[in-house]
Amino acid sequence: MDLTPDLILPDDKTAGLLIGRAWLPPAHEGDTPGPSPVVLDGTQVRELTALAPTAAALFELDGLAARIRKALGAGSLPVVGDLEAMLANSAWDKARNDVAHFLAPADLQALRASGVTFVDSMLERVIEEQAKGDPQQAEAIRAGIAKEIGTELAALKPGSPEAARLKQTLIERGQWSQYLEVGIGPDAEIFTKAQPMSAVGSGAEIGILATSVWNNPEPEVAVVVNSRGEILGATLANDVNLRDVEGRSALLLGRAKDNNASCALGPFIRLVDETFSLDDLRNVVIEVEVAGEDGFKIADNYPLAAISRDVTDLVAQALNSDHQYPDGLVLMLGTMFAPIQDRDRPGEGFTHKLGDRVTIRSSQLGALVNRVNHCDKIAPWTFGSSALMRNLAARGLL
Repeated sequence: MDLTPDLILPDDKTAGLLIGRAWLPPAHEGDTPGPSPVVLDGTQVRELTALAPTAAALFELDGLAARIRKALGAGSLPVVGDLEAMLANSAWDKARNDVAHFLAPADLQALRASGVTFVDSMLERVIEEQAKGDPQQAEAIRAGIAKEIGTELAALKPGSPEAARLKQTLIERGQWSQYLEVGIGPDAEIFTKAQPMSAVGSGAEIGILATSVWNNPEPEVAVVVNSRGEILGATLANDVNLRDVEGRSALLLGRAKDNNASCALGPFIRLVDETFSLDDLRNVVIEVEVAGEDGFKIADNYPLAAISRDVTDLVAQALNSDHQYPDGLVLMLGTMFAPIQDRDRPGEGFTHKLGDRVTIRSSQLGALVNRVNHCDKIAPWTFGSSALMRNLAARGLL
C-alpha cells in the first residue's frame, strides 16, 4: 500500500490546519518512544506536545486554531519528520515502532456514532432486520420496502408532526421498525462505536469477524467535539459494519460494531477555521471506493447535505446536561452508503473479502485508506489509556 501526499491530503493540501497523531521513535539514545499530537506544516510534521500532551487535551484549549498558528509563526514547534516519509511508513505492511508514522488522530476521546441518519441506510437497516441477517433474502425485501415506504420517508424531518403521523400509519399497516423510530423519531441513535485509543488510522488494516458473511464499510464524516460541546474539527471515518450480526438482533450492535480494528479515523482532523467553516463541513461530499484483489470494484459518492439531522443537533443529542464527556468525543455522523451490488452470486449483494482496499475521500478532508482483514489476524490492540499515561510520564509530558 503506497500512501503519498497527493493521495492522502485534501485538495488544498495544508492550507487548513491538519492535526494528527504520530508514533515517534526516540530522538536520542535512551529516550522513550511514544505517540504525540502533531500538525502539518507544508512538507514537515511538527510536534504539538508543547501545547498539550494528548489530542484530547489539545482540543480542550481555548482558541486552539489561533494558538497553533501563533506557535507555527514563532517556529517553536519541533520538526519530527517529513510528511512523505511518515505517510509511507504508515501503511499496514510498513509501520514499525522504530520509525515515525501516523496513527488515528484521536486518543482519549470517546468514539461514538450516529446511526440511521440517511434515508437510504435507514431502509437498509429495516431490510437487515426483516431478513434476519440473511443476505439471500435482502433483494426481495428491498424491492417491497422501497415501493411501500421509501418515498414517504424522503422528505420527512425527524421528530416533526408529519413524522409522528407517518409512524402511526406504519404501525397500523404493520410496517413499523425500531430503525424507523430512530430514523424519523425525535431521538437520534447515538451509540458507542469503539473504545478510546482503539481506532486505527489511514494505511492500517481494518477488521471484520471471520464468522461474518455479510458486511460492508460505512464511510462517514466524524466531528471532533470538546467537553464543552464545541465542534472544533472534522475527519473521515470507517464505521465497519457486520450486517448479518446486527440483522439477527439489534441487541447485537456491540458485537457488530466494536471489534479489533473495526473503527478507522483519519487521515487528519481539519480544524474549523477561516479555511473550513461549519457550512463547508455541511457541504462535504464523501467518495468511497472498494477495490478487491479479485478484480471487483465499486465506487460511489454522497453529499453530507442529504443527512436528515443537522450536525449540531446530533452533537447536542450526544453531549448535553444529561451526558458529559470530560475528554471530549469523536462523533461519526452516519452514512448514506449501503452497497447492494452482487459480488459473487446473484441476489446476495455485496460483502467484503480479505485484502479489499477501502478508500474514503473528501476534497476538504483528504483520504482514509485501509485494507480489510479478519479481526483475529490483525495485531491485537494493546496500547490503551493506562499505557498512554505511563508512556507520557516516562517522556516527562505529565
